[in-house]
Amino acid sequence: MRKFALIAVVALTACLGLSACGKGGDSQQGSQQQAQQVPKPTDPNDTKAWNAYLGQIVTQNMQGMTASQPFAYLVKAGDSEDIKAQNDRQLSGVQDTVARGVLPGNMLVFAGPSSSQTADFIVAAFKNAKPGTFKDVIILFIGDKGDEQRVTDALKPTGATFRFVTM
Repeated sequence: MRKFALIAVVALTACLGLSACGKGGDSQQGSQQQAQQVPKPTDPNDTKAWNAYLGQIVTQNMQGMTASQPFAYLVKAGDSEDIKAQNDRQLSGVQDTVARGVLPGNMLVFAGPSSSQTADFIVAAFKNAKPGTFKDVIILFIGDKGDEQRVTDALKPTGATFRFVTM
């Protein structure tokens, strides 16, 4: 359900961004977009704020994607039993997707309040991926620079186009 909320935020943000095209001068658009930047949330449990923050980052990094919308996965932060269960269910779904494969032109986005938990999630999700099965698929990881290399190493055999954005 949270995945669909993030996708809805991304779609809404994309629509708002596209509706601004062709209106006014470039300098006006640039200043309006700067004013609309959503700050990074401080509460790791505020899913709505995280969806808005991450949605703007996803929208800015969709170049090259030919699918109608990205597949976004918000990895919850924390170690409570409920959060672990939610993340485990989501991981199972992503592992199934990785096993089936993803069509070229699609984009998978992974993010969450805890970069290390998100990186662990990605590494676990792609550990059994077959080499070359993600050619022309974009994988976007939004996290901390310290986690970038291990995610890069986990995704390299898949042939995916890897993008990293620092939170």
